[in-house]
Amino acid sequence: MKQNNFGKQGWTPERIEDLSGKIYVITGTTSGTGYEAARILLSKGAKVVMLNRNPQKAGTTISHLKQALGDDIDVLNITMDLAELSSIKNASAELIKTVPKIDALICNAAIAQVPKQVLTVDGFESQLGVNHYGNFLLQGLLYPLIEQSKGRIVVVGSMGYTLGIKTIQFDDMNWDKKYSPNGVYSQSKLAQIMCVYELQDRLAKAGKTGLKVYACHPGAARTSLIKTSGSLLTRFIWQLMKLTPMVQSAEKGAYPMLMCATEAHLNPTGFYGPTKRMNTGGPVGEHKLEAHAKDKATAERLWKISEEATGLTWNV
Repeated sequence: MKQNNFGKQGWTPERIEDLSGKIYVITGTTSGTGYEAARILLSKGAKVVMLNRNPQKAGTTISHLKQALGDDIDVLNITMDLAELSSIKNASAELIKTVPKIDALICNAAIAQVPKQVLTVDGFESQLGVNHYGNFLLQGLLYPLIEQSKGRIVVVGSMGYTLGIKTIQFDDMNWDKKYSPNGVYSQSKLAQIMCVYELQDRLAKAGKTGLKVYACHPGAARTSLIKTSGSLLTRFIWQLMKLTPMVQSAEKGAYPMLMCATEAHLNPTGFYGPTKRMNTGGPVGEHKLEAHAKDKATAERLWKISEEATGLTWNV
């Protein structure tokens, strides 16, 4: 086991200094870890731009944040649905007009355990469409501004990447033949994580050292992720698990993404999250990433397919 660089307690938000003048963009902030990440960044003086698909929920979230932190916090929402490529393009264009820089884009929003195969409006299996293709396009569209800002891209993955097949199912990306809620979720998270390290390789090859890209995960945290998209049985089991010590708070689940967004000297090739109980909880730090998540040939092929699917060629 790696020694935690942040001591026995691991990384905590106490390490975050004043963030006045910094701008953070976070997807999925109306509840759970995304809400907690936004709250903590705002409490440190940052400006936060939230990207959420439901403007009513986003408005309520802003009200809650102002009640907690005061009316003078700098927070706004831009409506975006990761399940629709056109929505991502529109939101990205609006965001680029709205902010002069991005210190970190935190790709937090996801769906999980969708019980039956559902296709997005663009024809993608929904979990792969939202969790991978949607985030891939968002990162690509905002990449020029983030690079110019010498900012960061933080991708919130999941230890679920270890629970499915250990590669990308290129011959049936939509899982038309043997759809599996768990299998596709694992696949979508593996794809997200693989593209982090592939982007790192491309940046290094191009000699671009200003922009940093990190992969992390929240461990087992009390969020509404399963409640949003899981089957009735899955939701029931998860509600029971949330009552046990196996599941940590949403606030602690936000620590890894906050660390990757703010900590000064992180190893970009690391994978960050809780380091105890099979990485479901405990002190936050760097821990082992399974080798299949860095398979170069698979990552290169996935990147090419993702560019074709989203219609965006990254200018790295």
